Amino acid sequence: MTPQNKPKNGGKFMKNAALFGLFVLAASAQGATAQQPGGNLSDQQKMGRQVFAQSCGVCHLPPTLGAKTYGPALNKDAGGGDDEVMREFITNGTPRMPAFKYYLKPDQIEAIISYVRTVAVQAAAAPARRAGGGGEP
Repeated sequence: MTPQNKPKNGGKFMKNAALFGLFVLAASAQGATAQQPGGNLSDQQKMGRQVFAQSCGVCHLPPTLGAKTYGPALNKDAGGGDDEVMREFITNGTPRMPAFKYYLKPDQIEAIISYVRTVAVQAAAAPARRAGGGGEP
């Protein structure tokens, strides 16, 4: 082999390695947004996971592994573990969160609450931390 051929082959190898790395990264980031395996969820909780991802995920799920979120990560302890508090937050909003009473149906709100109650505290706690302690509890 001549030295002129080595950069071309080396470049192709690096390109393939980079593409493979991006594929692995994309696959792991996609899995990171699924906070709870779907195998043991009820139909209501599965619907809640879907509505949560569509309506709440933009603020409450990290876009990539280890990224910060705008809103706090939600888990079974959200709202002090009180479903009525969660219902109030989702329905009427907060100063930093929009109200969903005109956007979501009551059964969708109940499904979100049911799903969030399945999310383990450790699985949701890491993304909510912010540098300098600026995040919500």
